[in-house]
Amino acid sequence: MRSLFAKTLLWFLATTSFAIAGVIITTALTFNSTEPRGPFGMLLNVQVEQAKRAYETGGRSALSAVIDRFQQITDTQVVFTDAKGTDLVTGQARPELVRRQERSRWRLPFPLGRRRTVIARADSSRQYWLFLIDERRNWFFFLQPQHLWIIGLVVMLCYGFAYHLTSPVRKLRTVVDCFGRGDFSARATDTKRQDEIGELAKSFNQMADRIQTLLAAERRLLLDISHELRSPLARLSVAIELARSGEDREHMLDRIQKEAERLNELVAELLQVTRAEGDPSSQKMDTVRLDELLGDVVYDSLLEAKAKDCTLLLDAATPAAVIGDEELIRRAVENVIRNAVRYAPPGTSVNVELRCSDNMAQIRVRDYGPGVPEEALSRIFDPFYRVDSDRNRASGGIGLGLAIARRSVELHKGKLNAQNAHPGLLVTMEFPATSPPKLSEAAKQPTPASIT
Repeated sequence: MRSLFAKTLLWFLATTSFAIAGVIITTALTFNSTEPRGPFGMLLNVQVEQAKRAYETGGRSALSAVIDRFQQITDTQVVFTDAKGTDLVTGQARPELVRRQERSRWRLPFPLGRRRTVIARADSSRQYWLFLIDERRNWFFFLQPQHLWIIGLVVMLCYGFAYHLTSPVRKLRTVVDCFGRGDFSARATDTKRQDEIGELAKSFNQMADRIQTLLAAERRLLLDISHELRSPLARLSVAIELARSGEDREHMLDRIQKEAERLNELVAELLQVTRAEGDPSSQKMDTVRLDELLGDVVYDSLLEAKAKDCTLLLDAATPAAVIGDEELIRRAVENVIRNAVRYAPPGTSVNVELRCSDNMAQIRVRDYGPGVPEEALSRIFDPFYRVDSDRNRASGGIGLGLAIARRSVELHKGKLNAQNAHPGLLVTMEFPATSPPKLSEAAKQPTPASIT
């Protein structure tokens, strides 16, 4: 049986059946007990005492009147005997009735192969026995027709609950089938449920959104890579043909070397993107001092800043540390700073600031350049995206630096966003902070306010 609905329904029905059977058996066991358990047992004890008193005070005739009246009420054969099994009304010896009760005090009053049902009750001194004998084959004589309505209601409730439990699973299976066949827009609709099935639907939708985003990014990345490779390869082909013709060979060889270096840089940055997109569990996690790392990165960026005739201003007097991969964090910070330097107008500054608040370390990098159109702010961190259509290295590279920075920050559970500062662009990186290690003697020296 492979249907979850059938398994659930049968499990509920089996559980309910066992519960009902337990109640029935427990009730039936109390019928033949001499102890007054429940109203029926107490009434039988009263009848036994009444028959005993009638026999001891009025003899056989008085006992016969009581027995006849009891038989009319119960519509069963009633036998009242002494301890040896002799019928005190007819004088007939029926020792088998007493022996059967003496052998088993707890006995189910079901036919079980016999054509009659016998219910026995002894008086308090066990000198007299009262037997109710029903010759009809009635397996559950103490059940009422109303009990069938209860059983039917239980079956309906089990069916409804099983359907309610498995219906969203069937719907989710249909959605998963559609998603597996290539319909990446298929989503589960039972996300408003507050139980585990609702959580499963939400998790599936999140997974589907992530897969759809990754596949779209992969397709876009392949298109962008093909575009980026096509231009230098075309220029390489032209330069090679011109070099073969002997016209300005030295210039053509320099052009070939330049295009080869461009391809090499492109491959290197693609490898960095691949590493940033890799398995987070494989990253090397250490305690990274952000104030020291910022000082190193700013120092390394001095040559580019001087070439642009701009100034780098660093404010990182507050010690801050994060847990993560130092190389990825360095690459993210370096790409953001170099991007700011690239667009900084001559004679301006690039401000790099480190702040700590609410267990978060925040790095703010601001330039005073032209900024970015508002509609492009959400896309500048996408691979190969450029605000302008020119992808020449001199005008800003190929558009992988900020994409590497974003993924590196996200791998460390951080956030990266950009906003126009009017003038210029302000890029903010946030990382979950940890307690910094003990400061070294070199780290205790005040961080320079500006590096030019």
